[in-house]
Amino acid sequence: MATLLLSAAGAAIGSTVPGTVLGLSGAVIGRAVGATIGRVIDQRAVGHGSEAVEVGRVERFRLSGATPGSPVAQIFGRMRLGGQVIWATEFKETVTVTTPTSGGGGGGKGAPSRPQVTTTTTRYDYSISLACALCEGPILRVGRIWADGIELAPESLNLQIYKGRDDQLPDPRMEAVEGAGQVPAYRGIAYVVIEDLDLGPFGNRVPQFSFEVMRAAEPLGLEDAPLLHDSVKAIALMPGTGEYALATTPVTYRKSIGQAVSANVNTPAGVPDMKMSMEALNGELPQCESVSLIVSWFGDDLRAGHCRVKPKV
Repeated sequence: MATLLLSAAGAAIGSTVPGTVLGLSGAVIGRAVGATIGRVIDQRAVGHGSEAVEVGRVERFRLSGATPGSPVAQIFGRMRLGGQVIWATEFKETVTVTTPTSGGGGGGKGAPSRPQVTTTTTRYDYSISLACALCEGPILRVGRIWADGIELAPESLNLQIYKGRDDQLPDPRMEAVEGAGQVPAYRGIAYVVIEDLDLGPFGNRVPQFSFEVMRAAEPLGLEDAPLLHDSVKAIALMPGTGEYALATTPVTYRKSIGQAVSANVNTPAGVPDMKMSMEALNGELPQCESVSLIVSWFGDDLRAGHCRVKPKV
């Protein structure tokens, strides 16, 4: 509305000015100036034709954690390692354009309807695939994973673990990017490959990863001796008591309306502690064939002559 009124007013005022400028009469120039001012007023009043919004665009990336010439770590037992980035793809940019529309509607009886408000929002998201070398292999397993010091659920990552064996093959994701036959197998090096890591939760940058790595102890000079993790055939499972300590499904206590406390889920993985223990057992003692449950006995009285002792939880 302001565009129409001010363009007409500008034309009327310009027509009173004699002469021309660059072949344009005063009425034409006045109409153009009035229309420009009116369009700005209309945009501020009703938002029609507002400028597009861009969210999350990054102009420069930095890939941290890669130090050429670093020695390969050698560990025994359990250790937390940072690892070294040995391969990474280009940063993948995903553009999402949304244009929500809110109807203007009428302004009352006899009043003209307001135009619809449209704002185009362009959102930029980034991801990357990378490989991190851990240590000399072979290792038994990779346990917990941290990103910038915060523990992540391994299930939340598209993760492939290579234990550093002498017969391991090149990673398929790396070959898909670099080409078949152009990727080393890194035999003897334990490493992990993370595919399509979403960088949004980490401020659009590659976080500092650290990994809990387990490696079996190997006696020097006794290459033919059986290793401990391959010799254990059975174990006794502790603890023998606990509220739902042996439950294989999540159990929660309801404290009040809308509040619940987990009884047997205590890791970011979101799975019962029993399941996490069995995964660790399979990874660290692959030859174990049987598990004996430790049964705790309880007494119901402090007086020896009246106390009844029986297995309970």
